[in-house]
This record gives sequence, structure tokens and C-alpha cells, in this order.
Amino acid sequence: MKLRAPSVPLITIDPYFSIWSPADRLNDTETVHWTGKKQPLTGIIYVDGDPFIFMGKKEGEKYISQTNLEISACSTEYSFKNEKINLIAEFTSPLLLDDLEIASRPVSFLKLSASSADGAKHDIVFQITMDDSVCLNEKFEYTTAFEPVLLPRITGGKVGSNVQNILNRSGDDLRIDWGYGYLVTNVADASVQSIDGRDEKSGNESHDIQLSVEGSEALIAFAYDDIRSIQYFGDNLVSYWNRKGKTIIDAICEAFADYDSVKARCDALGKDLFEKCRNKKYYELLSLAYRQSIAAHKIAVDKDGEILFISKECFSNGCAATVDVTYPSIPLYLLYNPELVNGMLRPIFRYVHSGKWRFDFAPHDAGQYPLVNGQVYGDVSSIENQMPVEECGNMIITVTAAALASGNDGFARMHWDDLAKWKDYLLEYGLDPQNQLCTDDFAGHLAHNCNLGLKAIMGIAAFGILNGLFGMDDEKEKYFSIAREMAEKWIEKAHDDETVYRLAFDRPGSWSMKYNAVWDKRFGTKIFKEKACDCEIALHIEKHLNEYGIPLDIRSTYTKSDWLMWTAAMAE
Repeated sequence: MKLRAPSVPLITIDPYFSIWSPADRLNDTETVHWTGKKQPLTGIIYVDGDPFIFMGKKEGEKYISQTNLEISACSTEYSFKNEKINLIAEFTSPLLLDDLEIASRPVSFLKLSASSADGAKHDIVFQITMDDSVCLNEKFEYTTAFEPVLLPRITGGKVGSNVQNILNRSGDDLRIDWGYGYLVTNVADASVQSIDGRDEKSGNESHDIQLSVEGSEALIAFAYDDIRSIQYFGDNLVSYWNRKGKTIIDAICEAFADYDSVKARCDALGKDLFEKCRNKKYYELLSLAYRQSIAAHKIAVDKDGEILFISKECFSNGCAATVDVTYPSIPLYLLYNPELVNGMLRPIFRYVHSGKWRFDFAPHDAGQYPLVNGQVYGDVSSIENQMPVEECGNMIITVTAAALASGNDGFARMHWDDLAKWKDYLLEYGLDPQNQLCTDDFAGHLAHNCNLGLKAIMGIAAFGILNGLFGMDDEKEKYFSIAREMAEKWIEKAHDDETVYRLAFDRPGSWSMKYNAVWDKRFGTKIFKEKACDCEIALHIEKHLNEYGIPLDIRSTYTKSDWLMWTAAMAE
């Protein structure tokens, strides 16, 4: 069975420049921002003057039939066919994590290639339209302005709002309303124009960009200049790609110049991923997740030139740099660039030392995207809606995992005092946590949470690993010993019968996925007795597996894809 993606990635740069096709076929419906709001990209191929839509939706128009769809790590390739021509449309966002200059560059490509299907020669013209909603939170929110981009080897246009209020607000279901969107090509026989409209209710005018390219092949670029990307404790920061003053035109020209070599690297990444997976369905899943995860972040730099990798929560409250969002996302970045894991954590450490955080446990987040000025989740004056054990364990485990993956303990050394303080919190409160939230906060508060106890134990073990990296072997063994003692107590308190550990210590007959135990296997620490959780995983698969996986726990049938994957990683 071939993967049927719930939404297909087209342009995937960051949380604001992220356009998808929520349909089986590219011309089934209009394209949307990842939040679901329409940001239409329309593609028409003229064959001997006869128009056929291959991207987007226009009532009363003819469509060319889609015959195939392939999704790889950095590219999405559509195939189309009618009685006259074959058409390939390939979108590529080159998110190469070993090259942050390219990965952060806000330029995404569409390569079009038409060939004869009937053996005859045909005149081909491609027409691509980018709606001005790409630079607005809502269509007609403001009047937009169009400006042609006419350079020696580049033809196209840019569009932006007449109100340029940079980094003016934060939130969840929001799109960018500052900066400029670009639609350009390097094909010589190209022309550009503005498609104008007016909203009767607001009186605001729209100016979409329409690009026409003659010939059977075309390379089209979509780009976005957000001017300033992140507000970081009062400072409005640029992205990584323009940290040295590079302009968006520089970035576009460079992207066209190195397209062939970069595309080859993207293809090699996809091939390598396939070989690692050894299973086509797993490969398809990871290929879809690769761009989705990266595009949920912004790569920026702080005043000291340090890398920041700022995540945005989706449809919860838009928190930025959320620790318990970082935690499940790190496997991808541990594999491809551990420095990005450090970039996720820097805002948390910065916030802890800002004078605004008064607790002796780790914060939940560092702001609300794109304003990273301090935690916004819960009431920061009260412990009631915090996640003390969750975030302490997450921070220690994540720092340790990044140090091991990179072979560099410098980041951990830099933040040693904070890590030690959070370790002390886990020692005092971690084994049998009081009534509090965990990352699965939608399920509400829970006392005596076995999963949180697991996290605390692995946090202590991770702290032991860090001591070992620093050459303090006696301290390493001390914390390993403490973690093993805690693990024995955990098994005694959580054990329900031969095959199940409880959701909470005081809830006999309950169960849950014990995803936090994965680190004992990943770190090779052997804190828990051999195969302690294997019997439970087998039981879950046998008794609780539903159409969409194993439920998170006994309380409901909902599940989470991240914890399903982590639980699966513990199975034999």
C-alpha cells in the first residue's frame, strides 16, 4: 500500500513560510499554509495555447490528470499526463542539516519539465501565480503592493503588505503579516505581472504575482524575506542565512546558481534515509516527517553568534522553544546535527538566568512564537500548572544525548550548575511525583505518574553519564547506583502483575506506554533489569492495538505518534 499523506509538503522553510497541498492530487484543491488557511499557489500549463491546471483549483477550467506522487526527504514529485504531454512538477526545500547556510535560506524550488506524450512537437508555456496571502495573516487584512524583480538573470516579482509592523504579535493560529514574498525564475523567456483585486468589505487591494515562462522546462523559486525573524529577550534577530548582512536577492541568486549541486545532495540524503530504514513504509513515514519537523523551527543567531533553533507549537498555544516539544523531536537532530539540539535549549538557559524565573526546576518554554522573551505557559507565579519533573528530566536527558551524539561536552559544562540543580530536584521529588502535569498535559494533572518516575530515573542516569564525560568516574557510578536503586523501587511500586506496570502507582489495573524508558536502551545504561519492559510492550501490542496504534494509556483511546515510535524502539 502506497503512502497517502494527510497533507503533502510543497514549501517547507519555517513556521511562517510553509505551504502544503491537503489533497490526494495537487489540482484537487487550493494550497494552504500549514495552519489550514488558504495560501493559493496556482499552476497552469498551456499546451499549444490550451490551458490545463496542474496546481490549485479554478472553477470551470480544464485539468491535467495526476498519475503519481512521490515524497522524499527534501522533495515532492508529482507526475501528470494527458493525450499530448507528460509533466513532472518537483518541489524541493533543501533542508540539509549539515549545511545551515542552505537549510536556513528561505528559498524553495519548483522544477517543471514537460515532454511529448503523442510524439508531436508542442508549444509549452508555464504560468505560476502566488497569492498575496502568503504575506498576510488573513486575505485583505491590509492592502499589498507588487514590485517587479528584473535582474540580468532573474525575472519575477515581490509582494508585501503596506503595513510593515515587524514582529508585532505572537500566537498560535497566526501567519506572518510583515516581510515580502518572492516568485522568480532564471529562465530567459519569462514575464511577470500583478493580478489585482479589491475587497468590497474592507476596501483593501490585493496584488498577486503571476509568472509566465516559455519552454518545456522551468525552474521557479519561491522565497520569503521576513526582515527580522525572532524577538529574543528584547532583541529583534535575523535568521542564520543573513547573519552577515546577505540580502534576499543574494540568497535567491545563490540558490539558483547552486541548485544542481544542492539538489544532488538532497537526493543523496533521501537515498541514505531509505537505506537506513530498510523498509519502504517506514521510509515514507520518515520522509514526510523530515520536512514537517524542521519547518516547525526557525534557525536564527543571537547577539553572540550562537545558533538558535526555535520551535513553534501547533494548535496548543503557540509556545516557542518548548522543552517537552524539544524532547520528542531530538532523535532527528541527534542524527543529523546535534548543535541544533543545543540551539533548542539555549533559550531555556537564557530565560532561567533572566531574573524572571523563580523556581528551582526547569521552565516549560521561553516564549510564544516568534516572541521569545520568557515562559508564557501557565501561571509563572504558581507551581500548579508547571511541569517540574517533566522539564528537569527533559533538560538533563537532552543535554546528555546531544553531548554523546556530538562528542562534545562543552555545552553541558557551560550549564553545569543548572543541570546539577535540576538533578537535585529529581532526587528529591522525581521517583513518586506529586500531582502535576507532564508533557501529555491534555490528559490533565496526575499524581504518582509512573512515566514521570521513569523520566526522573533516566535523568539521574543521564547526569551520571555527564559526570563520566567530565572524567569523574566515581560520581558517574554514584549516580548510576542511585538510579538503579530508584529503578528497583519503581518496579516494586508500579508492578501490577507479571506483565504490566501501572499508569500511576496508586491505580491498580491501569496501564500506559512507558516511552521514557527508551533512554535506558539508547544510553546503554542498564538501569532497569534486563527486558523489564519488553513483556509489557508485547502485551500492549496483543491487547490494546487499535486502528491508529496503541492508546497513550488506559484513560482514553487517543494516542501520540511520537510516543508510539519511542515505545516501538524498545521492542525486540
